[in-house]
Amino acid sequence: MAEHTAEAAIADLGRELVEAWNRGDAAAYAALFTEDADYVVFNGTHLRGRAEIEKAHRWLFDGPLKGSRLGAGSAPAASPRFVRPDVAIAVTGGGVVGEGQAEVGPEQDSVQTVVVVDDGDRWRYASFQNTRKS
Repeated sequence: MAEHTAEAAIADLGRELVEAWNRGDAAAYAALFTEDADYVVFNGTHLRGRAEIEKAHRWLFDGPLKGSRLGAGSAPAASPRFVRPDVAIAVTGGGVVGEGQAEVGPEQDSVQTVVVVDDGDRWRYASFQNTRKS
């Protein structure tokens, strides 16, 4: 896969992540991760694997984050850094906008570091680290 094509695919992956979250679709959200992905939540909770990512997000989307959406900056980073042709690291920012909120509040503003890999049929997240700024 050529680098410019890979960059476009990674940008698409980020848009799909935001769209799945905004729909509250835990299965679609989790499908964007590798089977053995690592997902570290802002509070240090470590989710291991796609099934655990889906289960946790289903609980969030049906419960405390029902109706939420991802806010400004939650789209993919503009320039992933390729460490190999099939592996890239990207840093982005943004956060959760709760139902009834207009924008990301300071208590939700976060930075994410992701590792994305060409998983054979598409690019997926192999690792996702979410860190609150405040």
